[in-house]
Amino acid sequence: MEDVIKIRGGRKLNGEVHISSAKNAAVALIPAAVLANHVVTFLDIPNISDIDSLVELLEFLNVNVIRRQNTLVIDPGEIQNVTMNHEAVTRLRASYYFLGALLGRFKKVKMKMPGGCDLGPRPINLHLKGFEALGAVVDYDNGFYTIEAEHLHGNNIYLDFASVGATINIMMAAALADGRTTIENAAKEPEIIDVATLLNKMGAEIRGAGTDIITIDGVKELSGCVHEIIPDRIEAGTYIIIGAACGEHVKVNNVIPQHLDALLSKLQDMGVKMNVGSDYVEIFASDNLHAVDIKTLPYPGLATDLQQPLTTLLTKAVGVSKVTETIYPERFKHCHELNKMGADIEVYNGQSIINGPTPLHGDVLTATDLRCGAALIIAGLIGEGETVIRDAYHIYRGYDSIKEKLRALGADIE
Repeated sequence: MEDVIKIRGGRKLNGEVHISSAKNAAVALIPAAVLANHVVTFLDIPNISDIDSLVELLEFLNVNVIRRQNTLVIDPGEIQNVTMNHEAVTRLRASYYFLGALLGRFKKVKMKMPGGCDLGPRPINLHLKGFEALGAVVDYDNGFYTIEAEHLHGNNIYLDFASVGATINIMMAAALADGRTTIENAAKEPEIIDVATLLNKMGAEIRGAGTDIITIDGVKELSGCVHEIIPDRIEAGTYIIIGAACGEHVKVNNVIPQHLDALLSKLQDMGVKMNVGSDYVEIFASDNLHAVDIKTLPYPGLATDLQQPLTTLLTKAVGVSKVTETIYPERFKHCHELNKMGADIEVYNGQSIINGPTPLHGDVLTATDLRCGAALIIAGLIGEGETVIRDAYHIYRGYDSIKEKLRALGADIE
């Protein structure tokens, strides 16, 4: 894929956009499929590079994968539990979901340290603590984790932080463990409900997903199923913000609005004109936006993944806005890029102060991570002149057909 996106900004956008399936669900659902003893079929798989990386890892494990348009058919019948030293592991943060899935299936997994976007420290100690509580022994040597157990047994596990990754990984490992596992202070994200729904379709016994206490009664085996993935709330939020930033009338379809309550409420406070339907959000031209304070929190609070795109919109708001990042306190690399375009943003420890409104002008920018890339695309769309975004491969990790979708709304992007 090409590495650069060029945008000529200042155009008003109109039309409809269809939201793809959730990246943050798909990257956990696909590893979960290896727990099955029969074929698992996913419908509406998003066309993003993270899925390509997961398919590479499945094939590396000798799993048979057939991909037809938006359908992914996974047959783990001939799976081999090889050491996960493939370079896609370091490319993809979510490769860590193979830890829980392979530990659950084989009672042993060996994998090198997972990679992904550089958002500051992102330890997996809660995942490991969960595996140890289920009876596994964790060894870290020379960049590799080896996790193994004679057998896995249920336990009560309290998470010090409501981690999405740890909640899902423990759920997968516990699905085939002996007895009952209870996860307290579990994360409540919609993606967790989607993974629990898949596992239950496969024959697992999981209750409480979406609340802070999840109970898993281990079963002997899991079978195949067909699963349709939920819509991507972060992609939906990004296009809603785009509509607020430079839309005349933009309709965002295939949305579950209650997944976006925190964002929609903040946009309302800013003065964005919206109409929220059962499965769509319409955004109308919104002038005279007001500054607001935002704070990222675990779901149902404002998603950290929407903080960066929202910061770009706040450069259009009158007054002083404050952003407090509680999930990844170093997630502010986009601010330096926005300042190059004429924004007035100061960054402190885990906070940014945005003085607005400031007109933005095109510049040569670098997408340092996936959601930074989204923030820069929005900046390019509202900025005067041409914006060039380098390292655009980050953006393709999480946004399906973003150039085509924006062109259909009237953007000048290539």
